[in-house]
Amino acid sequence: MTPYVLRRLVTTLPVLLGVTLVAYVLTYLLPGDPARALAGERYREQDLGRIRHELGLDRPLPVQYAAYVARLTRGDLGESFATGRPVAHELAERFPRTLLLAAAAMGLATVLGLGLGTVAAVRPGGVADRVSMTLALGGLSMPVFWSALLLLWFFALVLRALPPSGYVDTDPRALVLPAVTLGVRSAAVLARMTRASLLEVMGQDFIRTGRAKGLRERSVVLGHGLRNALVPVLTLIGLDFGSYLSGSVLTESIFAWPGVGQYALQAILRRDFPAIQGTVLFLSVVFVLVNLTVDLLYGVLDPRIRRSLSTGRAG
Repeated sequence: MTPYVLRRLVTTLPVLLGVTLVAYVLTYLLPGDPARALAGERYREQDLGRIRHELGLDRPLPVQYAAYVARLTRGDLGESFATGRPVAHELAERFPRTLLLAAAAMGLATVLGLGLGTVAAVRPGGVADRVSMTLALGGLSMPVFWSALLLLWFFALVLRALPPSGYVDTDPRALVLPAVTLGVRSAAVLARMTRASLLEVMGQDFIRTGRAKGLRERSVVLGHGLRNALVPVLTLIGLDFGSYLSGSVLTESIFAWPGVGQYALQAILRRDFPAIQGTVLFLSVVFVLVNLTVDLLYGVLDPRIRRSLSTGRAG
């Protein structure tokens, strides 16, 4: 698989360069002036000129972008306008919290989604199928902010069983509400996709052959059917997990979760150009790596894909 991995990494470089260009230009199209935000309400024009010069904002945009790319080649994402700290250090502090939230949400979504989808596909049209798909429809129909508010109201205010917001590394209960809020919608999508994919696989010849050999139904469904039905499901898991790692801005903001999503929102509100640009580039790299991992996992599920990966011909 090494030639395939190397080729994917090489072809990713132009994409990341394009991401830096788009992010750099778009940040300058945002309304507002970072120099005014730093100067405060009572400022003098000479103060604005001095701040712009110190931040390098008085230079032409192409010159600023060339200097930015030069810093990137040294692994330097710049320093935050608001805090004066290196953006890379701030992302390194916040990303583990986002990773923890993403892993918990995706784990919950995968267990629920695969479970509900498999139960629904075993007896299509039955009571379990209708109940599972009704639950999935409810999860799809409810907006994230609304489910977050309902969970906060019931578990934090009514039952007082869970903390309403914040991050405490010594209290795992703080993870429950944001993880459930984030994972419910993915669980609903995965349940519907698992059901559809498994129903298609269960009608194929090798499933009938396994049953004719006297294999138990559980072995047929889980060992043969579900494994072959997981390729499209794995694609959804990879996309959702990549988006969670990219920072779930709404969920992190509602629950005051100090992750990358909240950091990105604060950077946008403060017109913190280096923080915005560094976050976009960092999350783009994370998303690319997640997709590459998903591509390699295809080979674990399907030997035909594994052979194409080993020869480096996978597209």
